[in-house]
Amino acid sequence: MFDNAATQSTFVWTLLLSIGLFFFIRASAKDRIETEQFLATQPEAELRDLLRQYFAARSYKVINRDKENDKVTFEGFVAPSKFLAGLLSALAGVGGLCLGLVISLSVPESGYWPLGLVAIAPLAGVFYWKTSGRVEQVVLRVEILSEAIETEAGKASGRITVKGHRDEVESLRLALDLIDS
Repeated sequence: MFDNAATQSTFVWTLLLSIGLFFFIRASAKDRIETEQFLATQPEAELRDLLRQYFAARSYKVINRDKENDKVTFEGFVAPSKFLAGLLSALAGVGGLCLGLVISLSVPESGYWPLGLVAIAPLAGVFYWKTSGRVEQVVLRVEILSEAIETEAGKASGRITVKGHRDEVESLRLALDLIDS
């Protein structure tokens, strides 16, 4: 089966890389929910308007408003990325080609059929596309500080607690120029 140590070593490393690629593709559609706190320098009315405009522009709708705890839950559909679907398919194609080539060279009696592993590459993009497009929620709590906190960017008058997908949380921080708490 294996002619020499180099062929055996190449086969083992390629198999391990293929397993890693499989788990990378599987993790591409995983939820990454986190909770972050930020400080805001805008006055309360302006801050609430900015938050409302931000989520409306991103097609989020208010689904729950808890006035006692000053929490608002937004919901919106997060579309999958065409670029990432293509990239995952390309990576799966290259991985399938490499694995097929190593199997063909390691086990000559198998012929060239292992190169057919390239044909399943589009399934990686389809998997990502079907599992990553979903409705997500962002829970937002605005707390107006009784005493302003001095920061490098000015006086912070409010604290915002956001729970949502990590990309959405980071996008909010950048869009509203929020300060890490």
